[in-house]
Amino acid sequence: MEMRLFEYAVEVARQRSFTKAAANLHIAQPSLSQQIAKLEDELGVRLFYRGPKGTSLTPEGMLFLKRAEQIVQLKEDLKREMFERTVGMGHTLTIGATPITVRHLLPSLLEQYQLRYPNVRIDLIEESTGALHHLTAQGSVDIAILSLPVEDACIATRPMFTEPIYAALPTECKPWMSDRLAFFVEKRVPRISLAELADCPFILLKKEYKLRYSMLELCAKAGFQPRIAYETNNIETAQAFAAYGLGVTLIPDLIQKSSIVDKKQPLYMELEEQPTRTVVFAYRKDRYLGQAARALMDIYYEIAN
Repeated sequence: MEMRLFEYAVEVARQRSFTKAAANLHIAQPSLSQQIAKLEDELGVRLFYRGPKGTSLTPEGMLFLKRAEQIVQLKEDLKREMFERTVGMGHTLTIGATPITVRHLLPSLLEQYQLRYPNVRIDLIEESTGALHHLTAQGSVDIAILSLPVEDACIATRPMFTEPIYAALPTECKPWMSDRLAFFVEKRVPRISLAELADCPFILLKKEYKLRYSMLELCAKAGFQPRIAYETNNIETAQAFAAYGLGVTLIPDLIQKSSIVDKKQPLYMELEEQPTRTVVFAYRKDRYLGQAARALMDIYYEIAN
């Protein structure tokens, strides 16, 4: 059984289309169909349902795909490892991170990285945390920057830092504030209980972002379910909305320290519960971790220490 047949089948399954898979593989679509038919004949099973609405895996195809992906990954990992043993560090590093992480964490790190490894090309994949978990588990990125918890057993993590989470509120009293909270805002009280925000409108990230669920969990522990006024893809938008009195939100220290929110800053308050989040490097544990990815982690820890 030829290796390229495994690769063809994996690509068809990923694209759910013979036409798209053929384009990615740089072969003619009729030729790809013939090769998959040849593979099915050799295996004695049908791998794909073909229809006007697209291509999908048969039950036997699902089993085959699981094994085929492992074989293809092992091949790619072996090629990379042998290359690095004989030639040295690879020339490409694919990093996955949320757009906010890219903006606030990566510039200084990549500056140092490129000074030391100018021949390594960096490919950035900016996605939501949900998409990044999937891409990391798939092995589609060499390394990702995520926050805990990372629940997929196939993903290994190395801690980067743990940071506090603050409440972000308007700097002026608003009609939706309780008298007690308005007093705290007016007096610039440095620390409050999260329960003081129970009746406030909240600004949350959308469902694709892990920080949303951290916020909801913290509120639940404080004994309330937040009244969601706005949802956004961008934590800086949440900050800006809080600054302009549209509600409250919770902000990690990294974002709070380095953020520029228009000309109007929110009021940041520590929380008595002292919530934190831990940010980690993440990569698929059963894949070969290349020298370029290991060097990125080494430089980060060197700078951090």
